[in-house]
Amino acid sequence: MDNQRKLVRTLGLGYVVIFVVANIIGSGVYKKIAPMAAELHSSVWILMAWIVGGIITLFGALSNAEVAGLLADTGGDFVYFKKIYNRFFAFIYGWSLFTVIQTATISSLAYVFAQSLNSIVPIPEVFPSLQHFSIGGVFFPFQDFGVKLTAIVLILLLTGLNITGLKSGAGASKAILLMVFTGLLVIVFFGLSHSGVKPANFMDVSDLTRGTVTLSSFYTAMLAAFWAYQGWVSVGFIGGEVKNPTKNIPKGIVMGVFVIIFIYLLVNVTYLTLLSIPQLEQIHAAGNQIAAVEAVRSFWGAGGVLFISLLILLTTLGCTNASILTGARPYFAMANERLFFPSIGKLNKANVPSNSLLWQGVWASVLVLSGTFDQLTDMIIFAVFIFYGASSLGVFILRRKMPDAVRPYKVWGYPVVPAIFILFCIGLIFNTIIARPREAAIGMTLILAGIPVYLYLQRKYRNQGE
Repeated sequence: MDNQRKLVRTLGLGYVVIFVVANIIGSGVYKKIAPMAAELHSSVWILMAWIVGGIITLFGALSNAEVAGLLADTGGDFVYFKKIYNRFFAFIYGWSLFTVIQTATISSLAYVFAQSLNSIVPIPEVFPSLQHFSIGGVFFPFQDFGVKLTAIVLILLLTGLNITGLKSGAGASKAILLMVFTGLLVIVFFGLSHSGVKPANFMDVSDLTRGTVTLSSFYTAMLAAFWAYQGWVSVGFIGGEVKNPTKNIPKGIVMGVFVIIFIYLLVNVTYLTLLSIPQLEQIHAAGNQIAAVEAVRSFWGAGGVLFISLLILLTTLGCTNASILTGARPYFAMANERLFFPSIGKLNKANVPSNSLLWQGVWASVLVLSGTFDQLTDMIIFAVFIFYGASSLGVFILRRKMPDAVRPYKVWGYPVVPAIFILFCIGLIFNTIIARPREAAIGMTLILAGIPVYLYLQRKYRNQGE
């Protein structure tokens, strides 16, 4: 029977690193420098936000790597939380992945893919007469409906690809990532060697003393940076399909995050040498422009716009694919623990959780209709950092509960590194509530909606005598 099939361990360390990088490198490296400029008004502070965001991400990754090394299995943090805390908290995490964190990530990436395609081949308007139709004055589902429809088609096509088998999705991610790296290095090389480069754009240290940046604005700017760094934890979701997961997953997480930090700094220095802060602020204000496109336009003209638009298409395609592949595994693990609907816990003939993939694709498609790119990403970061903090707290709890357990990896800098990360998570959560109340409220509502679902499932299985 389908539900007697087992996941197969076929992925080595190389694929773990590929999935870490492929789940991270998406739209943020192209788009997020503009909202950061609008918040900080300083190139030096922007680079500081990228560096601090990278360090904090690394602290979180190091902490998560110890937990992953000890408990690695299909479902990632869902499995960890069940052992660290309890079944209820693990369910709320998995429910949050399904309702907002993973599915909204997929939606956001597909949306940027469609926007980039629209800049190359204009997508015709669909239902233009319904553009101003809203739900409660908050959601405008038919606004840019042609672009949104394209994003939905992409989600459903990639979902179908991943239903055919694990290696199909993994092979696609590997090929796309290689092309993305090549494209980014081309931008850096030609951008930094262009005659119009202005190093003064990002080397004016007087920006640090002008007093225009507050702790709150720095945190808010880092919402943008963290979206660009978001996704490294997803590799834990495929723990049941990784060879020697207790060693390869921690190694892969740390190696992948280091690669990303280096690439992001290199690319953003390139942007800042080509575009001034006022130009970046104008790009953000326009709403329909992408910073990377304008940077490449400045030295390659119309041909450069086509090149960068194709690269963004490729990058978001790869990240959407990786997010779809890894994202469906926690719901599969939840169903097999009787913490989700039973049909989601079945594997198809290709040994992949096809029902889980399908329902994830359907809900991600609904979220495409719900909001703009920045609304979705701020909502994701608010939700995910609640659980990032809980994961790092798990390092302390497991050291006390399982002091003699063999740990293939122990977090560097314990207890300072996980403690700093936990405090940062708390600060970011409260700052988002103050600075982005609507996104925080929507995110929290979707998370708390899991409570009645949990109670329903508990009663259902109890009545069945499970």
